[in-house]
Amino acid sequence: MTMTRNQIRSIFLSAFVFVSALIAATVLPAAAQEQQTYSKMAPVEQYLMDRDAEITLARSAAPDAISHDASVVVLTRHGYETAVEGKNGWICWVGRSWLGMFDHPEFWNPKIRAADCSSPAAARSVLPYAYKRTELLLAGHSKPEVIAAIKSAIDKKELPALEPAAFSYMMSKSSYLTDSGGHNMPHVMFYESVGNDAASSVDVPNSPVMGVNYWYLSADAYPQLKSFPPLSVFLIGADKWSDGTPAPSM
Repeated sequence: MTMTRNQIRSIFLSAFVFVSALIAATVLPAAAQEQQTYSKMAPVEQYLMDRDAEITLARSAAPDAISHDASVVVLTRHGYETAVEGKNGWICWVGRSWLGMFDHPEFWNPKIRAADCSSPAAARSVLPYAYKRTELLLAGHSKPEVIAAIKSAIDKKELPALEPAAFSYMMSKSSYLTDSGGHNMPHVMFYESVGNDAASSVDVPNSPVMGVNYWYLSADAYPQLKSFPPLSVFLIGADKWSDGTPAPSM
Protein backbone atom coordinates (compact mmCIF):
# COMPACT_ATOMS: atom_id res chain seq x y z
CA MET A 1 0.00 0.00 0.00
CA THR A 2 1.25 3.47 -0.86
CA MET A 3 0.39 6.22 1.59
CA THR A 4 -0.18 9.76 0.40
CA ARG A 5 1.51 12.60 2.27
CA ASN A 6 -1.90 13.70 3.60
CA GLN A 7 -2.53 10.20 4.99
CA ILE A 8 0.87 10.29 6.65
CA ARG A 9 0.13 13.72 8.08
CA SER A 10 -3.26 12.55 9.35
CA ILE A 11 -1.57 9.65 11.13
CA PHE A 12 1.07 12.01 12.44
CA LEU A 13 -1.70 14.16 13.94
CA SER A 14 -2.75 11.29 16.20
CA ALA A 15 0.57 9.69 17.00
CA PHE A 16 1.70 10.96 20.39
CA VAL A 17 1.48 13.71 22.98
CA PHE A 18 4.12 15.89 21.32
CA VAL A 19 3.21 14.89 17.77
CA SER A 20 -0.49 15.66 17.44
CA ALA A 21 -0.18 19.17 16.09
CA LEU A 22 -0.83 21.26 12.99
CA ILE A 23 1.28 20.15 10.05
CA ALA A 24 -0.52 21.90 7.26
CA ALA A 25 -3.61 24.09 7.36
CA THR A 26 -5.25 22.06 4.60
CA VAL A 27 -4.96 18.73 6.43
CA LEU A 28 -7.44 19.20 9.26
CA PRO A 29 -10.64 19.77 7.25
CA ALA A 30 -10.04 16.61 5.20
CA ALA A 31 -9.07 14.58 8.24
CA ALA A 32 -12.08 15.80 10.22
CA GLN A 33 -14.43 14.59 7.50
CA GLU A 34 -12.98 11.09 7.76
CA GLN A 35 -12.83 10.92 11.55
CA GLN A 36 -15.51 10.34 14.12
CA THR A 37 -15.57 13.03 16.79
CA TYR A 38 -15.31 11.57 20.26
CA SER A 39 -17.04 14.16 22.43
CA LYS A 40 -16.32 12.73 25.86
CA MET A 41 -14.25 10.18 27.68
CA ALA A 42 -15.39 6.59 27.33
CA PRO A 43 -15.50 4.29 30.38
CA VAL A 44 -11.92 3.91 31.58
CA GLU A 45 -12.03 0.14 30.96
CA GLN A 46 -12.03 0.81 27.21
CA TYR A 47 -8.62 2.47 27.44
CA LEU A 48 -7.01 -0.24 29.54
CA MET A 49 -5.23 -3.34 28.23
CA ASP A 50 -4.23 -6.74 29.51
CA ARG A 51 -0.92 -6.07 31.30
CA ASP A 52 1.13 -8.66 29.39
CA ALA A 53 -0.34 -7.56 26.06
CA GLU A 54 0.50 -3.94 26.84
CA ILE A 55 4.09 -4.84 27.71
CA THR A 56 4.45 -6.75 24.44
CA LEU A 57 2.96 -3.91 22.42
CA ALA A 58 5.15 -1.32 24.15
CA ARG A 59 8.33 -3.29 23.45
CA SER A 60 7.39 -3.66 19.77
CA ALA A 61 7.86 0.11 19.28
CA ALA A 62 11.63 -0.27 18.84
CA PRO A 63 14.06 -2.89 17.57
CA ASP A 64 14.68 -5.66 20.09
CA ALA A 65 18.28 -4.54 20.60
CA ILE A 66 16.83 -1.46 22.33
CA SER A 67 13.49 -2.58 23.76
CA HIS A 68 14.71 -5.87 25.27
CA ASP A 69 16.51 -4.10 28.11
CA ALA A 70 14.17 -1.11 28.36
CA SER A 71 11.82 -0.35 31.22
CA VAL A 72 8.13 -0.68 30.43
CA VAL A 73 5.31 1.38 31.91
CA VAL A 74 1.64 0.44 31.59
CA LEU A 75 -1.59 2.37 32.05
CA THR A 76 -3.70 1.84 35.18
CA ARG A 77 -6.93 3.50 36.31
CA HIS A 78 -4.93 6.30 37.92
CA GLY A 79 -2.01 6.75 35.53
CA TYR A 80 1.11 5.05 34.26
CA GLU A 81 3.14 2.74 36.49
CA THR A 82 6.34 0.78 35.97
CA ALA A 83 5.69 -2.83 35.01
CA VAL A 84 9.26 -3.82 34.11
CA GLU A 85 12.50 -2.29 35.39
CA GLY A 86 15.00 -1.97 32.56
CA LYS A 87 18.75 -1.61 32.36
CA ASN A 88 19.49 0.77 29.48
CA GLY A 89 17.59 3.95 30.44
CA TRP A 90 14.97 3.60 27.69
CA ILE A 91 11.25 3.46 28.50
CA CYS A 92 8.71 1.71 26.29
CA TRP A 93 5.02 2.48 26.74
CA VAL A 94 1.69 2.78 24.94
CA GLY A 95 0.17 6.23 24.56
CA ARG A 96 -3.58 6.80 24.55
CA SER A 97 -5.73 9.23 22.61
CA TRP A 98 -5.78 12.03 25.23
CA LEU A 99 -2.09 12.63 24.62
CA GLY A 100 -3.00 14.30 21.34
CA MET A 101 -3.86 17.97 20.91
CA PHE A 102 -6.68 19.17 23.15
CA ASP A 103 -9.02 19.98 20.26
CA HIS A 104 -8.16 16.94 18.15
CA PRO A 105 -11.37 15.12 17.07
CA GLU A 106 -9.98 11.80 18.33
CA PHE A 107 -8.94 13.13 21.75
CA TRP A 108 -11.13 10.53 23.52
CA ASN A 109 -10.86 7.72 20.94
CA PRO A 110 -10.56 4.53 23.04
CA LYS A 111 -9.06 2.58 20.13
CA ILE A 112 -5.81 4.55 20.04
CA ARG A 113 -2.76 2.50 21.03
CA ALA A 114 0.46 4.36 20.24
CA ALA A 115 3.45 2.17 21.09
CA ASP A 116 6.55 4.24 21.83
CA CYS A 117 10.09 3.62 23.04
CA SER A 118 11.66 6.80 24.43
CA SER A 119 15.39 7.45 24.64
CA PRO A 120 16.83 8.09 28.12
CA ALA A 121 16.71 11.86 27.50
CA ALA A 122 13.09 11.68 26.31
CA ALA A 123 12.18 9.39 29.20
CA ARG A 124 13.47 12.00 31.64
CA SER A 125 12.23 15.16 29.97
CA VAL A 126 9.27 14.29 27.70
CA LEU A 127 7.41 11.46 29.41
CA PRO A 128 6.77 13.42 32.64
CA TYR A 129 4.38 15.63 30.63
CA ALA A 130 2.49 12.56 29.39
CA TYR A 131 2.32 11.11 32.89
CA LYS A 132 1.07 14.40 34.34
CA ARG A 133 -1.63 14.89 31.71
CA THR A 134 -2.82 11.29 32.07
CA GLU A 135 -3.07 11.49 35.86
CA LEU A 136 -5.05 14.74 35.71
CA LEU A 137 -7.50 13.53 33.07
CA LEU A 138 -8.08 10.18 34.78
CA ALA A 139 -8.77 12.09 37.99
CA GLY A 140 -11.64 13.84 36.21
CA HIS A 141 -10.11 17.27 35.54
CA SER A 142 -11.39 19.24 32.55
CA LYS A 143 -9.16 20.18 29.63
CA PRO A 144 -8.79 23.82 30.79
CA GLU A 145 -7.91 22.58 34.27
CA VAL A 146 -5.29 20.24 32.85
CA ILE A 147 -3.75 23.00 30.75
CA ALA A 148 -3.63 25.32 33.76
CA ALA A 149 -2.08 22.63 35.95
CA ILE A 150 0.62 21.82 33.41
CA LYS A 151 1.39 25.52 32.89
CA SER A 152 1.69 25.97 36.65
CA ALA A 153 3.99 22.95 36.90
CA ILE A 154 6.18 24.35 34.13
CA ASP A 155 6.35 27.76 35.82
CA LYS A 156 7.27 26.14 39.14
CA LYS A 157 9.87 23.95 37.40
CA GLU A 158 8.04 20.85 38.60
CA LEU A 159 8.20 19.58 35.02
CA PRO A 160 11.63 19.32 33.38
CA ALA A 161 13.12 21.26 30.52
CA LEU A 162 13.73 19.29 27.34
CA GLU A 163 17.10 17.52 27.29
CA PRO A 164 19.33 17.15 24.22
CA ALA A 165 19.12 13.83 22.37
CA ALA A 166 15.44 13.33 23.21
CA PHE A 167 13.87 11.09 20.58
CA SER A 168 11.69 8.02 20.34
CA TYR A 169 10.91 5.07 18.13
CA MET A 170 7.33 4.40 17.00
CA MET A 171 7.87 1.40 14.74
CA SER A 172 5.30 -1.11 15.99
CA LYS A 173 3.16 -2.68 13.30
CA SER A 174 0.47 -3.24 15.95
CA SER A 175 -0.10 0.40 16.90
CA TYR A 176 -3.39 2.12 16.09
CA LEU A 177 -2.84 5.85 15.73
CA THR A 178 -5.99 7.18 14.08
CA ASP A 179 -9.35 6.23 12.57
CA SER A 180 -8.31 8.06 9.42
CA GLY A 181 -6.04 6.69 6.71
CA GLY A 182 -3.81 3.66 7.13
CA HIS A 183 -4.07 3.65 10.96
CA ASN A 184 -0.31 3.40 11.48
CA MET A 185 3.14 4.07 10.06
CA PRO A 186 6.65 3.39 11.43
CA HIS A 187 8.64 6.50 12.25
CA VAL A 188 11.21 8.08 14.54
CA MET A 189 10.56 11.39 16.34
CA PHE A 190 13.11 13.96 17.46
CA TYR A 191 12.23 16.67 20.00
CA GLU A 192 13.69 20.18 19.94
CA SER A 193 13.15 23.33 22.02
CA VAL A 194 12.74 25.60 19.03
CA GLY A 195 10.04 27.83 17.59
CA ASN A 196 7.44 27.14 14.95
CA ASP A 197 9.57 28.60 12.16
CA ALA A 198 12.17 25.90 12.63
CA ALA A 199 9.51 23.21 12.52
CA SER A 200 7.75 24.53 9.42
CA SER A 201 11.00 24.95 7.52
CA VAL A 202 11.45 21.19 7.24
CA ASP A 203 7.86 20.42 6.26
CA VAL A 204 8.30 21.30 2.61
CA PRO A 205 7.55 19.43 -0.63
CA ASN A 206 9.90 16.48 -1.26
CA SER A 207 11.42 16.67 2.22
CA PRO A 208 11.47 13.35 4.13
CA VAL A 209 11.19 15.28 7.40
CA MET A 210 7.92 16.61 8.81
CA GLY A 211 7.95 19.17 11.60
CA VAL A 212 5.29 20.41 13.98
CA ASN A 213 4.98 22.68 16.98
CA TYR A 214 3.04 20.89 19.69
CA TRP A 215 1.26 23.76 21.33
CA TYR A 216 0.02 25.80 18.36
CA LEU A 217 -2.89 23.82 16.96
CA SER A 218 -5.09 24.39 19.99
CA ALA A 219 -4.09 27.98 20.71
CA ASP A 220 -7.35 29.44 19.35
CA ALA A 221 -9.53 27.07 21.35
CA TYR A 222 -7.28 27.31 24.42
CA PRO A 223 -5.53 30.73 24.37
CA GLN A 224 -3.47 29.92 27.47
CA LEU A 225 -1.43 27.52 25.30
CA LYS A 226 0.09 30.54 23.53
CA SER A 227 2.29 31.16 26.56
CA PHE A 228 3.66 27.62 26.64
CA PRO A 229 7.35 27.16 25.78
CA PRO A 230 7.93 26.20 22.14
CA LEU A 231 8.51 22.51 21.61
CA SER A 232 8.91 21.14 18.11
CA VAL A 233 8.87 17.57 16.88
CA PHE A 234 10.59 16.35 13.74
CA LEU A 235 9.35 13.07 12.27
CA ILE A 236 11.16 10.83 9.81
CA GLY A 237 9.26 7.89 8.35
CA ALA A 238 10.85 4.44 8.28
CA ASP A 239 10.64 1.81 5.59
CA LYS A 240 10.38 -1.14 7.98
CA TRP A 241 8.70 -2.14 11.21
CA SER A 242 10.66 -2.82 14.37
CA ASP A 243 10.85 -6.53 13.54
CA GLY A 244 12.57 -5.74 10.24
CA THR A 245 9.65 -6.54 7.96
CA PRO A 246 8.86 -4.03 5.17
CA ALA A 247 6.36 -1.27 5.94
CA PRO A 248 3.85 0.22 3.48
CA SER A 249 5.56 2.58 1.07
CA MET A 250 5.05 6.28 1.73
